[in-house]
Amino acid sequence: MISPYPPGVPVVAPGEVVTDEVLDYLRSGAEHGVLIPDAADSSVRTLRVVAKA
Repeated sequence: MISPYPPGVPVVAPGEVVTDEVLDYLRSGAEHGVLIPDAADSSVRTLRVVAKA
């Protein structure tokens, strides 16, 4: 789950497909000082994902 703060509302939930629009939103926020505490990479340049086998 990825919940930028503020506001702290999840943008990405487990099982969700991460789209270019979601990545653009998260990266823009990170560039403007929004905290992304749930992501393995708080700049959201890389994502850690688990693929279903």
